[in-house]
Amino acid sequence: MNKFDSIRPYQDSEVNEVLLDLSNNRRFLKMLFETGEFKNIKYLPFARNILSIILKNKIKNINNVEMYQNFFESFVSEVVNKTINNFSISGIENISKDKGYLFISNHRDITLDSALLNLTLHKNSLKTTHSAVGNNLLSEKWASDLMRLNKSFIIDRSDKSKKEIYKSLNLASEYIFNTIYHRKGCIWIAQKQGRSKDGDDYTDPSVLKMIHLNGRKKIPIDRYLNDLNIVPVSVSYEKDPNDILKARELYLTDLNQKYIKQPKEDLQSIVHGIRGHKGNVHLSIGNILNFDSDSYEICSTKITNSIKRLYKLHPTNYAAAIIQGKENTNIKCEVDDIENGMNYLEKRMSLVQEEIHPYLLKQYSNPVSVK
Repeated sequence: MNKFDSIRPYQDSEVNEVLLDLSNNRRFLKMLFETGEFKNIKYLPFARNILSIILKNKIKNINNVEMYQNFFESFVSEVVNKTINNFSISGIENISKDKGYLFISNHRDITLDSALLNLTLHKNSLKTTHSAVGNNLLSEKWASDLMRLNKSFIIDRSDKSKKEIYKSLNLASEYIFNTIYHRKGCIWIAQKQGRSKDGDDYTDPSVLKMIHLNGRKKIPIDRYLNDLNIVPVSVSYEKDPNDILKARELYLTDLNQKYIKQPKEDLQSIVHGIRGHKGNVHLSIGNILNFDSDSYEICSTKITNSIKRLYKLHPTNYAAAIIQGKENTNIKCEVDDIENGMNYLEKRMSLVQEEIHPYLLKQYSNPVSVK
């Protein structure tokens, strides 16, 4: 048994069997119906059986990870074509085929942030990433299976003893180092746990502490990070399909000091993020960072600043700042575009009570303040 078996992605020999299990999984089939993608058969007699047969026909010839990723690429490309006006990319020339990288990214959408990067890498014949995903999103086996089929690995965030948590995080740290340094593979990880719900893309030092855990007694943090070829990534959405859900969560957290998610809330966010209209989206890929300080805080600040510099501002960002009275003399948008952004935000605000408006707006306005 390989020591990484409990967290690693599925291997070629496991792919077809996992796909077959998914096509028979009642809860997975129910989730697919809830997305609205199969509404033409949802109310037919034996609808679940019909959907299972459809899926088995689609996956019968998928026998390895590369074939699954080709299939997944077509799905992500369809999402881009249907829900994004213009998907632009900068910095892909910074990435080489013969190097391994640790992509540290801002995090706005549960699934699309890493999927858009991987789509870009795949279309440019570059190695796709092993993406870090917290097991808090994987309460359902089908969710875990889908993630691990697509080269995701698991970071355990469950409520265990300190000793067990340390052991599982150390394993994830070792997996990251082994994948990049020894196997010349690539890793994607978010700059902090959970999505940015207020538009403030900061890097949590605890993420760097987890990454360094495997080598902290042997190698200083700056040398360790330099060995991993850290590349900052920033994805910016003109319109966030989950902006109202995020604003409501922040409002209720401030009101009650604690927010308890509903059982299917993450699934709802995933579906909204995939199917919702996003306007223009830009993916910025930076250069490899060089670290020269043995301080988690200084290293994390360097990553934060790089990600914020890479962030491309949209009309909705400027519009939110104007509505909130923030002055910015360096507006790089046409007046008509900003007016359209203001109209969009006003429509979104009309859907929620007035107390939630500031939480909605600051998701869009916070990036402006760093320019």
